[in-house]
Amino acid sequence: MSVRIPIHRAWPGPADGPLDDETLTALYGRGDRPRLRVNFVTSIDGAVALDDYSAGLSGEPDKRVFGLLRMLCDALVVAAGTLRHEGYRAVRLDETRRAWRRAHGLATYPTLVVVSGSLRLDPAQAALADAPVRPVVLTTDDATAPAGLTEVADLVRCGTGRVDLAAGLAELRRRGLHHLLCEGGPQLFGALTAADLVDEVCLTVAPLLAGPGAGRITAGSAGPARDLPLRHVLATDDGVLMLRHARD
Repeated sequence: MSVRIPIHRAWPGPADGPLDDETLTALYGRGDRPRLRVNFVTSIDGAVALDDYSAGLSGEPDKRVFGLLRMLCDALVVAAGTLRHEGYRAVRLDETRRAWRRAHGLATYPTLVVVSGSLRLDPAQAALADAPVRPVVLTTDDATAPAGLTEVADLVRCGTGRVDLAAGLAELRRRGLHHLLCEGGPQLFGALTAADLVDEVCLTVAPLLAGPGAGRITAGSAGPARDLPLRHVLATDDGVLMLRHARD
C-alpha cells in the first residue's frame, strides 16, 4: 500500500519520523492473552457516521490502521445490522498481510463472526457466501435460520431472547479464536461494554463536525462507567488522531 499521509506518534514521547507498518503493528500488537478489541471512527462531535455511513469519516491513515488491526486478529466480530448496512464483503487480506499471519503462526485469514439475535441474514451476501474461512454466527436458542444459512456458516446458539455475549465469546475462544476485533455497530459495542467484555478501544477521531442527527459509537442501556487507560496517541498531518485505550 502506498502511504500518502504519514502517521506520527504524538504520545508518549513523539517518535522521530513517520511510522512504517512494522512499527504500527508493534504498537497495536496482539498481546499475550485473550482480548476483545473494539475499533471505531468518530467525528470530533461524536458522530458514528457521515451521510449515514462510517466510510464518510474514514481517510487513508484510518484505513491503513483498520487493515493492520484485521491482520492482527483471530476473528472479526460484527453485528448483523452493521454487516447489512455497511455492505460487508468477504474478509480478505492482501498477500503481504497474509504472509505476515502465516509467519506468526496464524490462520491465513481471520474468521468472520456475526452477532444476530434474529438471524435476519442473507446467505448470499458476499461476506458469508464468499468467505475464505467458514463464518460463525452467534445467535439465540430460539431464532429460526433462513434457508441456506447453515450451508455457509456455523451457528452458535447462546442465550434465549438475546445473545449471551459472554457465552458466545467463550465458545469462540474454545475454538482457538482468542484475539477478537469488533467493528460494531453501536448496539453491539454498548452490549459488550455492559457485559464488561471490552478490553481495548481503538478510536480514530476525524477533524470534522458532523452536526446533530448521527448516533454515537455506542448505544443501548445505561451502565456504570469503566476505566480504560490511554496507551498511545497517533496523529497525521491532516489532523486525524488515533487513540488506543486498553486494560492493563
